[in-house]
Amino acid sequence: MGDQWSRRRGLDTFDWCFCGSILALSSIGVLTIYSVTAEGTGNQYPLYVKQAIWVGVGMLAFLVVSRIDYHKLARWSYLLYGFAILLLLVVLFSGKSSRGAQRWIALGPLAFQPSEFAKIPMLLVLAVYYANQTRRGWWYRVIVPALIALPGVFLILKQPDLGSSLSFLSIYVTLLFAVGIKSKTLGVGLLSALMLFPFAWSELWGSLHDYQKERILSFVDPDYDPAGRGYQGLQSRIAVGSGELIGKGFHSGTQTQFKFLPESHTDFIFAVLAEEWGFLGGVLCISLFLALLLLGLEVAAKAKDTLGALLAIGLVGMLTFNMVVNVGMTIGLAPIVGIPLPLLSYGGSATIMTMAALGLLFSVKRERLSLLA
Repeated sequence: MGDQWSRRRGLDTFDWCFCGSILALSSIGVLTIYSVTAEGTGNQYPLYVKQAIWVGVGMLAFLVVSRIDYHKLARWSYLLYGFAILLLLVVLFSGKSSRGAQRWIALGPLAFQPSEFAKIPMLLVLAVYYANQTRRGWWYRVIVPALIALPGVFLILKQPDLGSSLSFLSIYVTLLFAVGIKSKTLGVGLLSALMLFPFAWSELWGSLHDYQKERILSFVDPDYDPAGRGYQGLQSRIAVGSGELIGKGFHSGTQTQFKFLPESHTDFIFAVLAEEWGFLGGVLCISLFLALLLLGLEVAAKAKDTLGALLAIGLVGMLTFNMVVNVGMTIGLAPIVGIPLPLLSYGGSATIMTMAALGLLFSVKRERLSLLA
């Protein structure tokens, strides 16, 4: 009886681990942002206070989405995706610009980033498509869903936002492999990709700003312009290495506190964490992510239908990609493409979107438990 009562309300071990990991990562993010922005901001609302507010709004989004039957969201998936594309068009023609990128829509004193919120509708559309698609030809498995994702990827690249466009592609690739593709289909796809790569790369490279091109060049050649475009990656690696085993302590990192590392509260927040808390702190952070992702895979494995399983797998794939690429670019194993670390990096749009995505994951789990009640 007690176990059944717990399942009806979702009060099982999964809930505590799942919600505990989210709260732990969010708290680490706010504390780390406080460490590098508490002094000298001069703002009425410091960045760490804003981030705490975004976390609160994100938790509200998590609760709301987790209580919605994902089948209802799926029925509105194409309309939601169309609305997301419309917002991306608004950004393209009249969006707010900052540091050479046009990615935001201003709403009075606030601004939000549609490319972040467009990820969930795109996932819903692809999951619905694959769940309802019974034909197994490579055209229907590979090409049609790629055409569905293409408008969002193209519009985000035009902002330009290479990181978010790659996140879009990670959802498509994750679902493609989740539904399974035959070796022949995979071979045709790879051959087509190789044939089209020179043209696609030319278009992609041409859409990037000079600073983005130089970031990629600095990854290929770490010694490329160490005092210029390679400076950020170099300082990040120095910060991570200087943390050694146990770190320099909270608010005591020299590379980050003395502002040698730009964007330390956004894309390079893991470098701050590693410098202050060392290798052990970095391992703890990654372990919390792994716990969250493994719980997501458990939801996918036990989902009550194909749609729920695809949604869970797609969300896990997207979060895994963002985490791996962010940590990778921080330690020099990936080019700097501007992908925030989920739940830790400063940013309202990314924080709320991540929380809402985790709420959708929880919705898939809750619907399964409703069958057991």
